Amino acid sequence: MTELRRGPVVPQVASLLRQRLRRGDWSTGDRLPNEVQLAAEFGVGRSSVREAVRLLVQDGLLDVRHGAGTFVAAAENDTGDVRRLVRRARVLEVYEVRRALEVEAARLAAQRVRPEDVERLRAGLQERQNTKDSDPAVFVDADLAFHRAVVELSGNALLLSLFTAAEPVLREILTELVRHETDLPDSSPAHADLLEALERGDAEAAVAATVANLEPVLRGIRSAVG
Repeated sequence: MTELRRGPVVPQVASLLRQRLRRGDWSTGDRLPNEVQLAAEFGVGRSSVREAVRLLVQDGLLDVRHGAGTFVAAAENDTGDVRRLVRRARVLEVYEVRRALEVEAARLAAQRVRPEDVERLRAGLQERQNTKDSDPAVFVDADLAFHRAVVELSGNALLLSLFTAAEPVLREILTELVRHETDLPDSSPAHADLLEALERGDAEAAVAATVANLEPVLRGIRSAVG
């Protein structure tokens, strides 16, 4: 049985299914195990599997045929561009939510941060910098850990729940971007500015640094979609 992290289940199950598709566990046209089998494999309820499959259907990766089962969708050439567009649209939605919640989290964190919190953030930022040339998945984990720490310092449980829900999807999106996009802007200065703003307790500067970090990638995704 696959062991999931703490937090929302559906995004994690969807991510695991995507991983299995990428590594070729199922080929185009193959029928996936049924809901009961997948639920047992992942240690979750059938409804969680159903919702995860629905997300992959939206991405054009799976095809649900009522009465027959769930199949790996054919990657037809004439629909490839449409599927990529749908995928980018979903990425855009996730990133728009991320920007909104992290801007508010940064504002609140600047008002509530303590000296010991700053030192923890500084260590996290250093870890992020140390992994810049590592495997993209390792770097993204360090990057998200830094951002999660800022959200935690906001003291807002709902913001943290939203970030936790988005985190598995963000991890997948960012890993793909870092691995395949060669012209991504370097957001290291914006991260450093955010840390300095939090240390000063400057909420406006913390918001500005968060926007400077996220907005270039968001503009690139919007451009790709529209």
